[in-house]
Amino acid sequence: MFITHPSDRYSIAEEVQMVLEGGCKWIQLRMKDVSDEEFRQTALEIIPLCKENEAFLVFDDRVELAMEMGVHGVHLGKNDMDPLQARETMGAEAIIGVTANTAQDIIKFRNQDVDYVGLGPFRFTTTKAKLSPVLGIDGYASVVKEVREAGMVLPIVAIGGITLEDIPAIMQTGVNGVAVSGSIINAPDPVAYTRQLLDTLSECAAKMK
Repeated sequence: MFITHPSDRYSIAEEVQMVLEGGCKWIQLRMKDVSDEEFRQTALEIIPLCKENEAFLVFDDRVELAMEMGVHGVHLGKNDMDPLQARETMGAEAIIGVTANTAQDIIKFRNQDVDYVGLGPFRFTTTKAKLSPVLGIDGYASVVKEVREAGMVLPIVAIGGITLEDIPAIMQTGVNGVAVSGSIINAPDPVAYTRQLLDTLSECAAKMK
């Protein structure tokens, strides 16, 4: 998953265009401190790009806007709408992701109809204010082990300051995917960097078979 983030170099639409060119198929539009109208205008720019590239698009929070604009779903932080309420509002087909920092955070979603968990942060990141405790490789391994031993198969996506070099070790912890933001935007060639990320993920998946 690519998570948009304000940049001095690119507009949000340019960021999305580049990662789609690099092969990414899952975008989260994240614009925490803007009005609904500004969010809507940016979404109107990137929705056609995602459709053209057959990519999933989820909004960070903004359930009502996600429904109004017909995107695939939402990602809900700990202070956003309750996932049960979001499911009732959005219906069975919507993708609903949630944020977690501990095994207990994830296990509490056992009987809730959520589709994936964003577990993090991996390391310190400036993308998010009010950062939860950093997990690192050992933290991921411990959380994934506890969650799986509790009988939960909910997909877990690693998030928070992740770079290309981190991916092989992160994937060995048992997570199902990664969310990346700053390392793509700050790369000399974001398109090529996105391709490298996806190639590395494919290589990791092949080794695990």
